[in-house]
Amino acid sequence: MAIKIYNTLTRQKEEFKPLREGEVRMYVCGPTVYDYTHIGHARTYIAFDVIRRYLEHKGYTVLMAMNFTDIDDKIIRRANETGEDPKELAEKFLKYFLEDMKALKVKPADIYPRVTEHINDIIDFVKKLQEKGYAYEGSDGVYFEVRKFKDYGKLSKIKVEELVKGARVEPGEGKKNPEDFALWKKAKPGEPKWKSPWGEGRPGWHIECSTMSTKYLGESFDIHGGGSDLIFPHHENEIAQTEACTGHEWVRYWMHTGFLMVNGEKMSKSLGNFVTIREALERYDPEVIRLFVLQRHYRSPLDYTEEGLEHAKNNLERLYNTLENIRVAMERAEISFKWDNEEFEAYEAIRDGRKKFYDAMDDDFNTAEALKAVFEVSNAVNRYLTQVERPKESILRKAWEFFKIVSEVFGIFEDYFREEKAGEEEALIKLLIDVRAQLRKERKFDLADKIRDELRNLGIQLEDTPQGTVWKRIKI
Repeated sequence: MAIKIYNTLTRQKEEFKPLREGEVRMYVCGPTVYDYTHIGHARTYIAFDVIRRYLEHKGYTVLMAMNFTDIDDKIIRRANETGEDPKELAEKFLKYFLEDMKALKVKPADIYPRVTEHINDIIDFVKKLQEKGYAYEGSDGVYFEVRKFKDYGKLSKIKVEELVKGARVEPGEGKKNPEDFALWKKAKPGEPKWKSPWGEGRPGWHIECSTMSTKYLGESFDIHGGGSDLIFPHHENEIAQTEACTGHEWVRYWMHTGFLMVNGEKMSKSLGNFVTIREALERYDPEVIRLFVLQRHYRSPLDYTEEGLEHAKNNLERLYNTLENIRVAMERAEISFKWDNEEFEAYEAIRDGRKKFYDAMDDDFNTAEALKAVFEVSNAVNRYLTQVERPKESILRKAWEFFKIVSEVFGIFEDYFREEKAGEEEALIKLLIDVRAQLRKERKFDLADKIRDELRNLGIQLEDTPQGTVWKRIKI
């Protein structure tokens, strides 16, 4: 089944056909680094991380770029409030962002272009627009003349006439029309500035992404993504200036994540209703946050609640418990010389679950439906293990391989499946189990219990069964 993507540009799902066979080039709008990143941003970056992971899983080579806006009105304003140098402030929060993404197990972009390192590229882009008659110089900067781009509004479906209603050019603004937007801002006293043909100044917001994406991904590429709040004006303006400059289609598929909601309102810094990623990570494992995000389709609004996070935490523990049940059962599993009804039922559940997982992910990366398939397989495996005395190795292996696929695509269980964790750690745990058994024989129960309790604190749970003591990894 081919992958289908909901394209914001056409408002419908389309079969995904990249420009270059076997390769996907994608650009995701990165942060303006003036504050800590919040969970609303995490929702977008986790969603695109999983989209990228799935494309790679399906065999594509993905070239991904994500920008850093490290000079902007918000950065200057915050720097003035705190008394910091704007460059140092941006550098600090850029570093924190990368730390947050690493903590959330978001794979790094291949390229993180920064605005301040691409000023000359931006100036060249603006010059081209001016030469082609789409840009003009005003008293306070260079502007893009929206009415000259005939397709303006094709992404957001906003009409220029609607923008003009009630709008006006403010005193001191040097633009001709209220809907025109800044490509280059002439410097105000005390602001960071760079030399340009129009005097000292700095780039406008929208021009940055057009310049840096085309520099690294080409004048046409496959996927451009971001939050729904960027559709207008940011992405609409990007399309106008880029296609005006190149004269052809720029992006094939536009993808946007739904809002993260708090009490019916979008989580945002302007409303002050945000929870930073760092605050969330103090209370929840990164994989809990990932699962919380993936329980909803990336385009749907997601309500941020403690109940929702606790639900994700419980679901994650259920899945880890299943993995441990499989691992422990592997030790007593037997080679299949024949299958009974229980084996056929378990096999069919794994087969069907795997198909449902791929069907859901192929259908516009529907992680919510894919997760249902994961839990169906989980339930079927646990049911199988309660029905048989000696499980068949082939059934457990198929379940194990399925969960490895889930791990690769969803970015969960990754540490669990790392082979290097096994060897020495397992040998040490088995040694402690033997020591504990000896202590219990000698009726030194306090020391035996201390070994059990300390192992539990380290995420290893011991269970005494009629066949002996078994151990499981648990999320603590």
